[in-house]
Amino acid sequence: MKTRLLIAAAAMAFATCALGASPTMLKLQKGGTTVPVTTPLGGAPLTTLEQDPAMTAGDADSGDGGELGGQPVVNRSIAHGHAGSNRMGNAKRAKSNPQLLGGFNGLNFHDQRFANGGNQFSVEPPDQGLCVGNGFVMESVNDVLAIYDRSGNELVGPVDLNTFYGYPAAINRTTGAYGPSITDPSCYYDAGTRRWFQVVLTLDRIGTTSSLAGSNHLDIAVSQTADPTGAWNIYHLPVQNNGTQGTPDHGCAGGFCLGDYPHIGADAHAIFLTTNEFALFEDGFYGAQIYAISKQALASGAASPNVVLFNGGDPSIPAPAFTVWPAISSGGQYVDTLGGTEYLLSSDAVFYDSGTSNTLWLWSVSNTQAIDTAPTALVLGVSPLTVQTYAVPSSLAKQKPGSTPLRDCFALTGCAPTYLGYPNIVYSAPRDMAVNDSRMQQVSYANGKLWGTLDTDVLLADGSHGSGINYFVISPNSGGVFANGTLALPDANLTYGAAAVTQSGRGVIAFTVVGPNDHPSAGYASLDAKLGAGDVHVAAAGAGPWDGFTGIPFFGSGPRWGDYGAAAADGNTIWTASEYIAQTCTLSQYLTAPLFQCGGTRGALGNWATRISAVGL
Repeated sequence: MKTRLLIAAAAMAFATCALGASPTMLKLQKGGTTVPVTTPLGGAPLTTLEQDPAMTAGDADSGDGGELGGQPVVNRSIAHGHAGSNRMGNAKRAKSNPQLLGGFNGLNFHDQRFANGGNQFSVEPPDQGLCVGNGFVMESVNDVLAIYDRSGNELVGPVDLNTFYGYPAAINRTTGAYGPSITDPSCYYDAGTRRWFQVVLTLDRIGTTSSLAGSNHLDIAVSQTADPTGAWNIYHLPVQNNGTQGTPDHGCAGGFCLGDYPHIGADAHAIFLTTNEFALFEDGFYGAQIYAISKQALASGAASPNVVLFNGGDPSIPAPAFTVWPAISSGGQYVDTLGGTEYLLSSDAVFYDSGTSNTLWLWSVSNTQAIDTAPTALVLGVSPLTVQTYAVPSSLAKQKPGSTPLRDCFALTGCAPTYLGYPNIVYSAPRDMAVNDSRMQQVSYANGKLWGTLDTDVLLADGSHGSGINYFVISPNSGGVFANGTLALPDANLTYGAAAVTQSGRGVIAFTVVGPNDHPSAGYASLDAKLGAGDVHVAAAGAGPWDGFTGIPFFGSGPRWGDYGAAAADGNTIWTASEYIAQTCTLSQYLTAPLFQCGGTRGALGNWATRISAVGL
């Protein structure tokens, strides 16, 4: 299928947008209501069940080109290529941060692991969701959320996502019962309806066992008012797409599809959710899925909002549909042409053995005003855009040395078996950290333009390969490219970029900065349609190296970081959220009671943290 898609793509003209693919009509299942309530922190610091057994087969999301098979696992990748755009990092480091209005530490590994009385698994990476509006800042990560005021005061949180969505605990450590497995949170504040939207992927179990049932669904929470600390309505959208529960049958190997990597966008009339569809129990990628849901019906709490599904794996679609990211709107700006239009972007380097491409795909769903009256009248379109060559990053990121007590404990005969119950294994210090592949990241629509980013391979000053960020500012009407370049440093990696833009067209890219001279740090740069990206600023410098459990072969997966960052515009302020390392501690401190927590800053198997920053424009 890959060869057919690429040949067809090369023959397309930009003006040829409308496709013959017909949408499938679906209905949401309305569940109950919920109110975010802080769950207590507690529980044993380490147990024999730290990882969800159904989610530990490994992952190739980090750009290392691996292929997965065998066991179900989220965030699969179809990346093959290791290329080299050979673009030298040439951005500058800013000596000051004149635009940084403030910031605070968000959720971290300790919050995740010990929420809900410790009835949680150890999870890495966090997967960053951020939404801002009406005086509130809401952050969602794997698998907790918190709500803050604009000064960083935590109003609610951490709230484990199983509790928020009305499910039993992820793992009941008293009875051994498993709740549904939740992953990939994203959120969005819609200025038009003054509602908050939060989405996760939920995988059902067979009873209370660890085995997956096969059915999986997007759970959508919609606030009942503009106050996210109040009541929310819950909706369920089945995405196993095997003909059960009202889904179409996409023929995924093993009998069940997986609605992986969901992300959210919106136009004036509809909320858009997109997924990457894989076979859940076998190998196989089946194309991105695009769901359009009546926004007014969701905002009003309707019992059964209309949903239409466009299948990106439909043979009639002449484009490789992978991580088709829908645009979020800045301050209620929407496209009103063609009966209302939502734009989406995707990249395709992962489909080439070389791992390189100079094509983006501009997707559109038009006539969205018909979502409530004639939902199957929505029209899908796609066109190729020629851009600067980008490439799947070919290397992991080196880290600045520092204290890594988890790694150190594994290396000592008297530590890992005694305190962790794990065998001795000696790893490099510090271990290399993951970067993203070249999938599209967050897309914004503002000032009549589309703004997006993705990670790309770059050459560093020492001749090694690293990761930089390609940025794009695009006219969706003409396909013209206003700005397109690579933001990169000569001595560090920039990874997991996410761009947000004000209504006037001034933007910020958020990302992680990491390299031989940099602990993982929260960074940002300005983004302008004429000037491109500005200098690299560090909003919060990392305090030490990443020291998590992924990438240790004993735990059965490659190194993980990010999966995605987030940014949100609120008036003339851009809020950013990036993963970084906020703490450091020695092995001695790690082994001081309470064990492995270093004063409540980390857990036994991880030390990731998040940084939320406000940048004025």
